[in-house]
Amino acid sequence: MKFRPLHDRVVVKRLDQEEKTAGGIIIPDTAKEKPMQGQVVAVGPGARGDDGKVVALDVKAGDRVLFGKWSGTEVKIDGEELLIMKESDIMGVIA
Repeated sequence: MKFRPLHDRVVVKRLDQEEKTAGGIIIPDTAKEKPMQGQVVAVGPGARGDDGKVVALDVKAGDRVLFGKWSGTEVKIDGEELLIMKESDIMGVIA
């Protein structure tokens, strides 16, 4: 199934976090925090400005992004866990 977000929404797949600390301690799944980095899977066409014109988004599919811990809505599409959020919830693109 194809999914296309509307307006200024972005679909993000969380990137897995390291399972070991710098000291070599293995972190169990129950103690892990949800990662705040992800990869953009799909973007909407953009939001409409006050003049009615569509303003394109700054992120594109494939970008690695940093977002807030509680940002977005978790959804499952074709068995894959994804986040749908507004572009304004994204703090920045990781180069």
